Amino acid sequence: MRIGVLRDYEVQRIVFAYDEGSYNIIGDTTELGTLLPNEFVDLSLTEGNKVSIKIGTVESGSYDKIMLVATKLGNSITYSTRTPQVKERKYREDVEITGSDNGLTIVNMVDMSYYLGGVVESEGGGGRDLEYYKVQAVMSRTYALKYKDRHNKEGFGLCDRVHCQAYHYQLRFAPLIDSAVQQTKGVVMTDSRNQLVDAYFHANCGGQTSEPDYVWNNKVAYLNTFKDTFCIYTKQATWEKRIPQSDWSEFLVNLYNYPITDSVLGSMIFTFNQPERAAFFQYPWLGIPLRDIRTKFNLKSTFFNCYPEGTDVVLRGRGYGHGVGLCQEGAMKMAKYGYSYRQILLYYFPGVKVVNQLEQQFFSQRPKIFGE
Repeated sequence: MRIGVLRDYEVQRIVFAYDEGSYNIIGDTTELGTLLPNEFVDLSLTEGNKVSIKIGTVESGSYDKIMLVATKLGNSITYSTRTPQVKERKYREDVEITGSDNGLTIVNMVDMSYYLGGVVESEGGGGRDLEYYKVQAVMSRTYALKYKDRHNKEGFGLCDRVHCQAYHYQLRFAPLIDSAVQQTKGVVMTDSRNQLVDAYFHANCGGQTSEPDYVWNNKVAYLNTFKDTFCIYTKQATWEKRIPQSDWSEFLVNLYNYPITDSVLGSMIFTFNQPERAAFFQYPWLGIPLRDIRTKFNLKSTFFNCYPEGTDVVLRGRGYGHGVGLCQEGAMKMAKYGYSYRQILLYYFPGVKVVNQLEQQFFSQRPKIFGE
């Protein structure tokens, strides 16, 4: 896997330091040395989009491409971005650095299993049950294989941002997560045509998942809304927010021509009841998508009721995120109750198949005929 990392920043200078195992340092085609314990290399973007390198404090020239190549599978190094300053990260295996008009392009070249370990840790955090980590591993593997060439024009396959998959590897919870990745090796989710699915997930659905077309205008054959009782008493199940009535009405009237002067609808502008997830505010024919209200007022979800109080509109909401697909807090609770990762995946994705690609490839091979 070629993963573009630190893509949220225009990196001008970065320091790589020893963490576990040594690395060979290569500038274009020239071997410059080896990164050993207590040593570091300092890279900066320079004229002509070249990369200048110091090994320790010794200047070692400028190159089109610098590579740090692990001398053994599974080695790791620390990435410390100095301009701008970003919290130190640790990644396994090799790294390639080139220059561009937008700063240094930093690509982690890493085995799929180590990449998935980093994604699962970044997306799921620590302190989870093994079966939950297996769920996240299968979803992340499915996504990675489906979109592995998404950023090819930029010199890597996937990036570390949320629109691909968060990949901020810290290696803190590695043993349990690595075990989850290995125990689900080759396992992915496919649809009825054996195509890899989009494994959508969110933090908390608030007790009911959302129809995909409420969020993106597109139906997804293997996903439909349903009641989920596993997440309703968890940390992010409920929320509240107050918004000035003037801001609320200005947004709805100016952008969507809400009929504020209507004898019935006018008085309803600050009152909304949503016992089940809906796509629109009040009535569909008004054409006010709840997702637009969520974006405008930075709400945790579209699943809310509201009422007037003083000069404010009080929103009482449920859930955190778009609500489509797997509810992370619900899945975590299911894992605690002893459900297997397959049971959890099929609960949230009832129209998919959970299959092992490696086994399928093996059993689909044409038998070799003696003498061929």
